[in-house]
Amino acid sequence: MSDGGSRVIVVLGSPADMPWAERIAGGLKRFDVAHEITVASAHKTPEFLLQRLHEWESHSEPHVYITVAGRSNALSGFVDAQVTAPVIACPPASEAFGGMDILSSLRMPRGVAPLVVLEPENAALAAVKMLALTSERLRSAIAQSQSQERQRVMGEGQ
Repeated sequence: MSDGGSRVIVVLGSPADMPWAERIAGGLKRFDVAHEITVASAHKTPEFLLQRLHEWESHSEPHVYITVAGRSNALSGFVDAQVTAPVIACPPASEAFGGMDILSSLRMPRGVAPLVVLEPENAALAAVKMLALTSERLRSAIAQSQSQERQRVMGEGQ
């Protein structure tokens, strides 16, 4: 069941990011939220990425972007600077540089404001919560999920 065309667009900087995207997709499927996954590098295929962003932004249905790029994460800032919809950066975990490549996801120029959520399932949840602003079905599903999580925690703690 979709919510009036609302969806999450997951943009990967590289095909190597697909396992991370699949975890995001699993989180979205849990709430029955439509999504699509596209590979488009800000560094290597900027024209293609701009074309896709123009296509996605031409639709009036609510949507959220989740960007998945590690190392030098130009993707999240590039996407955010081109769109009016929310952007969530979800960079893959990295051991490179002692994990400090995360800084490329955290520091953005003025006027560029992607949110950063490190866990793929939580990035999906954040996107669903954004879409829930205009969907009673999603608000109810989130409340039910939160209730189940509270029960799980309380059951484990006794």
